[in-house]
Amino acid sequence: MTMDEIEKKKELAKLKRKTSEIAGQIHDIVEESLMTDYNQLPELSKEIVEACNAYKSFKKQNGL
Repeated sequence: MTMDEIEKKKELAKLKRKTSEIAGQIHDIVEESLMTDYNQLPELSKEIVEACNAYKSFKKQNGL
């Protein structure tokens, strides 16, 4: 595996981690504070869609 491939895989993992972190925030709200923090869900939903799109795009562009 070349250094470039390693760097691409690291970047892909970083993008996946970001997506998972947003999903975790949504999960926490749903499980713990839905009735008080529901107003955060539209913005988090937008962020997770953008993060998933970035992940998929990077993966496709780099043949991963």
